[in-house]
Amino acid sequence: MKTLQETGIKPRPDFGQLRKALLREGKGDYVPFYELYVNGPVMEKILGKRLPDRASTVEFYYHAGYDYVPVWPGLPIKHGDLVDRRGGYPINDIGQFESFAWPSPDMITFDEFSAVAKVLPAGMKMIGQTGGIFEMAQQLCGYENICLFMADDRRLVAKLFDRIGNLYLHLYDGMARIKDVGAVVISDDLGFKTQTLVAPGDLREFVFPWFRKLVEIAHKYDKPCLLHSCGNLAAVMDDLIDEVGIDAKHSYEDAILPVTAAKKKYGKRIAILGGLDIDRLCRSTPEEITAFSNELIKECGADGGYALGSGNSIPDYVPVENYLAMLAAGWATR
Repeated sequence: MKTLQETGIKPRPDFGQLRKALLREGKGDYVPFYELYVNGPVMEKILGKRLPDRASTVEFYYHAGYDYVPVWPGLPIKHGDLVDRRGGYPINDIGQFESFAWPSPDMITFDEFSAVAKVLPAGMKMIGQTGGIFEMAQQLCGYENICLFMADDRRLVAKLFDRIGNLYLHLYDGMARIKDVGAVVISDDLGFKTQTLVAPGDLREFVFPWFRKLVEIAHKYDKPCLLHSCGNLAAVMDDLIDEVGIDAKHSYEDAILPVTAAKKKYGKRIAILGGLDIDRLCRSTPEEITAFSNELIKECGADGGYALGSGNSIPDYVPVENYLAMLAAGWATR
């Protein structure tokens, strides 16, 4: 297996370069890297040791050539699973909504931010992120119930999103006000291969007004606000750009919208991040990954407003040699 040393990366982080790309302020000195996150086992395999907490991951992101470290706040709330429905969900009707043990804002913690700040190398920043408002609604009620509520009890839906949204205002204000946080991410999967998970009108009514408030919080502290969302968002991209006001969009899949097409379509309005399709990242040879990474740097990074990375994140089934080939290709242009 290739090591980080063999990629040729000599860390000299400069979050200003990533910020310049996020805000589309022209071509930077290099095309920076961006991932929503790198899965823990991948980081540990590359470094050859355990990373027991968030602060320990700083070593990986630094040596891998990133200009930032992703960090999460703590929100103690009982919920179900987005994938495994066998455990059920705590809110199935208005009575359970009213009796639910909602956390108060003072229960939100930022301990990981404090721990990371103590070991953050010069030039690096943190990017604050957490699961999204729409995802939280699904974790509390289940996707099917959300759809049923939208058909049968829209007042309950409004109450649900108001309760979640107000918690998120405190979450994002807490992250954005931290000096060493350089940007925040709204991470909320809104779609699947062919369309949004619920009707675009429902997103406009219940979700996007809260997204807009989160963007406003980020901008109040002069921090870019990124959106990570999987799925086909063609029906709502204009809303996200013009009404919500996102600065950048992450998560692209070749079967939906290749990142090169996204750059041509939206690159004059928002920054475009990542886009090396996960399927391609898994199935290609390292040499093919090198060639395609160079293509992305040339096509998407020519005028700035782009950061190199995967189409989603780096899960533990991505071949490490392919991931390192992507990093090496990006670093070779610096």
